Amino acid sequence: MLKSINKVIKVLVISDFFLNYGWGLLSPVFALFLVERITGSVTEGAKVAGFAALFYWITKSVLQIPIGRYLDKNHGDKDDFLFLIIGMFMTGLVPFGYLISSQPWHIYLCQFWYAVGMAMVFPPWLAIFTRHIDKGREAFEWSLESTAIGLGAGIAGAIGGITVYFLGFGVVFVIVGSFTIVSSLLLLLIRKEMAAKSRGTHQLFPPRPF
Repeated sequence: MLKSINKVIKVLVISDFFLNYGWGLLSPVFALFLVERITGSVTEGAKVAGFAALFYWITKSVLQIPIGRYLDKNHGDKDDFLFLIIGMFMTGLVPFGYLISSQPWHIYLCQFWYAVGMAMVFPPWLAIFTRHIDKGREAFEWSLESTAIGLGAGIAGAIGGITVYFLGFGVVFVIVGSFTIVSSLLLLLIRKEMAAKSRGTHQLFPPRPF
């Protein structure tokens, strides 16, 4: 069954698995990191976590619409692929930024950078997936994508907590950054398929967690 899926969809799904697995390691322990390494206080840690989320979601939400509109004006995969690769590499640097952070404003700066990177990732990823999805297999391939990110994030949640317990936050940050970079490198496997391609059909897509 999986053999009949085209190469672009396969690579996008596998890449997304690595991305969500990596960040899934961090999600359940990020607030603990803020308390232990940044604020030293639960209440202050909660405040920093809240503002960190604010910086990320507001920045990403504001930027991804104009980025999407810009990419729509350039009909083809090449510009989408360029934004996707750059955004993924930018995102891969964020955990290393956490690693050297010692003040709340360091975290906010990392969150801003993270948001810019993901704002560059979401619109082109979804556009490329939509254009290359196999006709007649839309529901299956979107469900495959949803399953991949769910498995990645779910499995990583438990492993992230265990890794912090035995090896510390630093190791988790290195793993998250490494998995994100691996995710971006996997995308290079489809660079030859990113020839000019008009936007013909548009499919509805489910939200992705990261």
